[in-house]
Amino acid sequence: MKNNILAAAILGLCLAIGLIVGGSYLKSAAIQWKSAERAVTVKGLAEREVRANLALWPLHFTVTGDELGAVQDQVNRQADIIRSFLTDAGFKADSISLTSPQVTDRYANSYGDQRPPTRYSAEATVLVRTPEIDTVKQAMPRVGELVSQGVVLSPNYEYRTEFLFTDLESIKPEMIAQATADARKAARQFAEDSGSQVGAIRSASQGYFSIEDLDSYTPDVKKVRVVTTIDYALED
Repeated sequence: MKNNILAAAILGLCLAIGLIVGGSYLKSAAIQWKSAERAVTVKGLAEREVRANLALWPLHFTVTGDELGAVQDQVNRQADIIRSFLTDAGFKADSISLTSPQVTDRYANSYGDQRPPTRYSAEATVLVRTPEIDTVKQAMPRVGELVSQGVVLSPNYEYRTEFLFTDLESIKPEMIAQATADARKAARQFAEDSGSQVGAIRSASQGYFSIEDLDSYTPDVKKVRVVTTIDYALED
């Protein structure tokens, strides 16, 4: 009987010790798990205004006629007038090019008395591709001079002037650094409010760079923007 009581007491003591040790281990594991989950995810923003460094200025025109040879002669003549205008405006010859004319037989889709007055219509574009942004802006208001010389321009959305920024690689490193610093500033504020400190970066992802016109009135000035997302560990 005494042996049974002693065995039961030893067993109970072992169980108690096991529970105490196991409880301490579970508590420690829980603290470590909680610590591992202590993190904050923040976004950092960097924006910059830059000047466009490339202009694409298409001068699209249309000629009509009843003979293909005469239509081609008109295309060449009007293209020469446009080239002269552009050269006079200060553009270099190697920045000016002429696209192949697109000729349409307007009789092909007409019947009877509904035929247009001339059979053929040809469209062509003289394209200016230049880094001289100011020269383009100064020349654009003068296109009325071409009309007075018999050039019929036919601008539309497809042939709109574009100002582009193509030197993104030169500002990428600085902007990424700026966005990262902005993200860390936000993380520090969060840590301060929560009584913690910002630790190491656990993960980071860079958003894509967007380039947009500053506004509809100044398309030659661009706003470059990037957002980074960074996951920081928080420490006591």
